[in-house]
Amino acid sequence: MTFRLYMVQRISALIMAPLVLMHIAVMIYAIQGGLSAEEILGRTQGSVLWFLFYGTFVVAVSIHAAIGLRTVLSEWAGLRGTALNAAAWAVLALLLILGMQAVYGVTAT
Repeated sequence: MTFRLYMVQRISALIMAPLVLMHIAVMIYAIQGGLSAEEILGRTQGSVLWFLFYGTFVVAVSIHAAIGLRTVLSEWAGLRGTALNAAAWAVLALLLILGMQAVYGVTAT
């Protein structure tokens, strides 16, 4: 792993940490409050704030996971060069697409 990838992964972790804590806090609040899925969606749909929150979360997780998987593929599968980079970019793209579809599903009106 290059120093640049190392730093990007660490920065993505710094971004994810407070987002994970807030997500857990919100889920605990929702569960203890007895909110139904319909009530939760009623609060998140149409909200730019929740779109930005979960959109940022998805981007950070996608970057972090793709870099981590790149390292695993390099060490365990022996991938190198173009094949390794292509696999990492493919994972990043897939996670971004799936994650942003979920964010859209929760926040779109």
